[in-house]
Amino acid sequence: MQDLVNIFVKSIFVDNMVFAYFLGMCSYLAVSKTVKTSVGLGAAVIFVLIITVPVDYLMNEYLLKPGALQWMGEEYATIDLSFLSFIMFIAIIASMVQLVEMIVEKFSPSLYASLGIFLPLIAVNCAILGGSLFMQQREYQNIAEATVFGLGSGVGWFMAIVAIAAIREKIQYSNVPAPLRGLGITFVITGIMGIAFMTFMGIKL
Repeated sequence: MQDLVNIFVKSIFVDNMVFAYFLGMCSYLAVSKTVKTSVGLGAAVIFVLIITVPVDYLMNEYLLKPGALQWMGEEYATIDLSFLSFIMFIAIIASMVQLVEMIVEKFSPSLYASLGIFLPLIAVNCAILGGSLFMQQREYQNIAEATVFGLGSGVGWFMAIVAIAAIREKIQYSNVPAPLRGLGITFVITGIMGIAFMTFMGIKL
């Protein structure tokens, strides 16, 4: 249980997808103009990550990694399908994003219209693929650890986009120098927030 808590906390604060690795920046910058749309996209990212990471974990364990096909018989023990990781992970991600898109369109048409093209673009959001690749690289011991990592990564991305959206809404009333208005000041604030999140790297879990 303690290991799961450690993985969850580290994936949110220490290994935050946005502030530690700067993954998913296109959606992060484009959709973070209002808190409402940021919450919607952040929730969609959590949903996609919490499903795709464990599914990709099972696929990696029982199909892709060297020796994964041993369950089919000893003659398959030497087969290595790891070269298919990228295309298989992306296929799973695209399927889940399509499911999210249909759900959002049915139950919240206004949010669907607000997110626009960036909802289907979750399929090519590097934070989503990064979650699966980090899971593969870190070689988690079981599906519970992979699921917790996916949830924590999604929550970390959610926190990042909602935080910057709240700041951008407030900063509209500030006297920002003309050359920095818009994306300029957003980049500056993101850099400062990234430096702030670096303080969590000193936490011993």
